[in-house]
Order: sequence, then structure tokens, then C-alpha cells
Amino acid sequence: MKKIIVLCLLAMPLLASSPQETAPAGFKIWTPDSLAQTGKELVAKAAKDPHHNASEQIGDFPNDAFLYAHREADGMAELHETQADVFFVESGTATLIVGGSMVNGETVSPHEIRAASIQGGIRQKLSKGDIVRIPAKTAHQLLLEGSHDFTYFVVKVKGY
Repeated sequence: MKKIIVLCLLAMPLLASSPQETAPAGFKIWTPDSLAQTGKELVAKAAKDPHHNASEQIGDFPNDAFLYAHREADGMAELHETQADVFFVESGTATLIVGGSMVNGETVSPHEIRAASIQGGIRQKLSKGDIVRIPAKTAHQLLLEGSHDFTYFVVKVKGY
């Protein structure tokens, strides 16, 4: 009987320490600390960039991609033919112009068009905590209009 009790006591730690499962393919988590570190790096990059803008792709998957972006000046007008954008505003304020038509838009890479401005569209003020979805094939532009900086997390939904 003592042998059985001793064996059970010895076996209990082995049962409790079963092999840990690995994360499923495509699983990713961004912690506040990891984003804060990336944000510091983006601030430094934006200070050196002639357009005062920096972004980093922090995830790329078959159906979606993730970016962290920081700007200290107005952005160019953009239109993504095959991707919707979802912005999660982390800090700062900006005005989003969405819709309308791009003035003298130029294709800068496959399915990506840029221009200096948008004619028409609606203006929406954005600030910390706001979440915005911009459909594919929709012109959009971020203007800081007096704000010193604007930081946001971007989900790009692919495949339109």
C-alpha cells in the first residue's frame, strides 16, 4: 500500500506537467507593451521621414494584414482597389476625408493609387478610441489640421 501511495505522489507532478499546446497557425497577439515599443520606433522614424510618417507591417496573413502607423503631418490621399482598411485610433486627433474623387491620382503599386488631395467626400474628426472602416475602392486621406501627431493600428482586409 505504501508503494502505491509513493508511486501516486511521484506521478502527480508528471500528470500536471503535460506538454503545452502550441498556438494555432495565424494566431497573433499585440500587447500594450509591444505596441508602445513599436510606437517609440515609429516616432523616431517619422522624425527622419520627409513626409513625417512612419508605419510598420506587424502581421501579414492570407486574408488580412496589420500595420501600426504614426504620422506628424498630413497624409496623401489613398485608394486601395482590393483592400478595406480598419483604423483603431491609439492617440492624437486627425480629420479623415473619405469618399469623393482623387485629384490626379497615380498608381504607385499594384492596386494602390495616391494623390495630393481629394475633391468632395465627407470629413470626419477622429480621436483616441475611434474605430473606422473604409471600404475597398474608396478614396481617403488623413489631415492633422493642427494636431501634433496621430497614431493608429490598421487592419487591411484583403481580397475584394
